[in-house]
Amino acid sequence: MNTLNYNLIFKPEPEGGFTVIVPSLPGCITYGKNLAEAKEMAKDAILGYIESLKKHDEAIPSDETSFISSIQLVPKIKQKHA
Repeated sequence: MNTLNYNLIFKPEPEGGFTVIVPSLPGCITYGKNLAEAKEMAKDAILGYIESLKKHDEAIPSDETSFISSIQLVPKIKQKHA
């Protein structure tokens, strides 16, 4: 069986826990009370998504060659002259 790779985005929620987004699978979003649970929930959501794709004879995307990075910027703010 082929191994599929997926990038995950974990977003902390104000009430606690994490929302997980799978960018390469549109609409594949889940939640967990902590990081470990969020990752397990993501695995379950991805497997369900893949089963639906198979059922509808659709291609199964993967993040084999893509990756996620981040960058921090400090924007320059124009000051108004008085």
